[in-house]
Amino acid sequence: MSYVVAYLQYAGSGPMRYEEKLLTEGFRRLGISVRHYSLKRIQRRQLALGPDVFIAGDMDAMHGAMRQLRIPIPQPDDYPEALRGFLGRKVWASTLGEIECAMDSGSATTVFVKPADRRKSFTGAVCYSERDFAAWGNANRRQRVWCSEVVTWISEYRVYVIDQRIVAIDNYNGDNSVPLNMETVESAVTTYYRSGTAPTAYGIDFGVLANGETALVEANDGYALGAYDIAADQYTELLMNRWSDLLMSAARPTD
Repeated sequence: MSYVVAYLQYAGSGPMRYEEKLLTEGFRRLGISVRHYSLKRIQRRQLALGPDVFIAGDMDAMHGAMRQLRIPIPQPDDYPEALRGFLGRKVWASTLGEIECAMDSGSATTVFVKPADRRKSFTGAVCYSERDFAAWGNANRRQRVWCSEVVTWISEYRVYVIDQRIVAIDNYNGDNSVPLNMETVESAVTTYYRSGTAPTAYGIDFGVLANGETALVEANDGYALGAYDIAADQYTELLMNRWSDLLMSAARPTD
């Protein structure tokens, strides 16, 4: 898909986000005009969006653009079913209230808890006892959460993928001298692609556990993907591919 303009989220004052800086560099090298917009302009539907327009921004901005274009908003899929065998730990779905009750009764052990929905009402954290729930204040106890067995990550990496092609890998946490087992990573990427559930372009985080095993941390869709140490051209290509696919999804028939 060919774009004539790229809209990048920027309020016009203060520092620009690193992601938008990368995209500015990437699009200018492609000869595509770059324009800036604010979240308010998306909310008011003041941008002329269409099939020849690229847009990037945070989750709220992107969902606003999708609603304007009648693009189905992808459901979050942090732990794809096809990749369960790569988790290296127990991960399960629950609700905040269920975990709190289990902690109150003493039937639950230490667990990592994070929101399962798009709107994050609290930051994921390790929960040691019922006292930790005070930090989550008035968060709705019926909200869905992901729970995970607590493990020790020695190093963590983001792997950037377009279809089955790994375009970049960078360490974002831990000891960068401890590398991933690339056979495991490549096997996971292939498995995800063949499952038919993988986005066209995405980021997928892997880490090395204390036992030396390479395991899946979580998967992240590519339409509002945070960037670490990735080149501007590769990051731009990834987001362009994902947005092009989302634009085409608006024209696909639904069941």
